[in-house]
Amino acid sequence: MAEPMGGRRPVHIDKDLLAILCCPETKLEVSLADDALVGKLNDAVSRGTLKNKGKKPVTDPLDGGLIRADRKILYPIREDIPVMLIEEGIPLDEFA
Repeated sequence: MAEPMGGRRPVHIDKDLLAILCCPETKLEVSLADDALVGKLNDAVSRGTLKNKGKKPVTDPLDGGLIRADRKILYPIREDIPVMLIEEGIPLDEFA
């Protein structure tokens, strides 16, 4: 089976889990980010320009992401596991 979007594999998040997840900082709901946004973020990862909220460079490509309802922060998904840590959130200011 071919892998979509530059080698990323499809993300599988249980719908029940997604329904109870929220931003750990604001408690706003989160939803799956679309492939176009994840692709833009991965382009920034490959250029070495993407930083997380903790001001650290994001060095591993994202499999997907959960985007906060206000569309300001994305929490990465790696190997179908959402990384719901405040400092791991990726600010989306320049990707809006």
